[in-house]
Amino acid sequence: MFMLDPEGAHNMVIKMGSMLSHGPLLSLFSQSVEERPCDVMGLHFKNPLGLAAGLDKNGDAIDYLGALGFGYLELGTVTPKAQLGNEKPRMFRIVEADGIINRMGFNNKGVDYLVSNLIKRKYKGIVGVSIGKNEVTSLNDAHLDYIYCMQKVYAYCDYIAINVSCPNTVGLTALQDLEPLSKLLKVLKEEQQKLELCYKKHVPLVVKMAPDLNTEQIEALCHSCLENNIEGISCTNTTTRRDIIYGLNHASEWGGLSGRPLYALSNDVLKKVNSIIEGKIPLIGIGGISNAIEAREKMSNGAELLQIYSSLIYKGPAVIRDIVNNL
Repeated sequence: MFMLDPEGAHNMVIKMGSMLSHGPLLSLFSQSVEERPCDVMGLHFKNPLGLAAGLDKNGDAIDYLGALGFGYLELGTVTPKAQLGNEKPRMFRIVEADGIINRMGFNNKGVDYLVSNLIKRKYKGIVGVSIGKNEVTSLNDAHLDYIYCMQKVYAYCDYIAINVSCPNTVGLTALQDLEPLSKLLKVLKEEQQKLELCYKKHVPLVVKMAPDLNTEQIEALCHSCLENNIEGISCTNTTTRRDIIYGLNHASEWGGLSGRPLYALSNDVLKKVNSIIEGKIPLIGIGGISNAIEAREKMSNGAELLQIYSSLIYKGPAVIRDIVNNL
């Protein structure tokens, strides 16, 4: 797979996973892991390790990915309308550091396509959907895109992640500032209450934050989440920092950096958020987890749930079993 360019390899995996998800061979690729049940955000997870958003944006390979042993899957990020994303090449491996830089730009087939795959899935585990805004939508109207996606996916998923921290969509991270974030969360909570009455189902909202915020910004985001009764916070998205990979191949490419280089930075943010939240909101630890010890450290720093992406690329599905069985 590593002989292919990163995005080509990614597309091949999703295409293979899509075929397996709808065929009789799925059991050959399933992976048994030990039970590590936990209850978070009012949801029951068979284990706390999930797939991070970005790998299966359109829900094409839900059943295949679910068979690998994850406790839950986060799909997306999805936008109201389909969009191509940024120009290629837009994904780069930092092989020496087990890292990945991507500037995909919310490329996806639109929320209706994702919903069609959510309806067809046989996977019975927890599924979250990460939602965002289309690139052409102004920041002032961003809430309309989030509401639209929320209305579309609400009946077919278990939680909704509000992605305001991706560095690859121009201006998006400005939504993490206190005033726009509070405005967005307020209207989404109001919409959540309406949808809960409509569908007789409560779907928690999770805010995904960037690792590049300063202490004042972290405090403001946390207090906004508390004031608006947000049910979860993901720590963290990818980083724009390059100091830890300076001089390595592709280190100068712009975009979000994930994988092992993100580990320490995301842990620092997780610790700060945990000290502010004080257990009032469940935290999801994301960023650089590649083994059980790193997973345990995330949990000791306050994470109740975990997510991986880059380590799955570098280590394959066995990393899921190795982490879960040794938590």
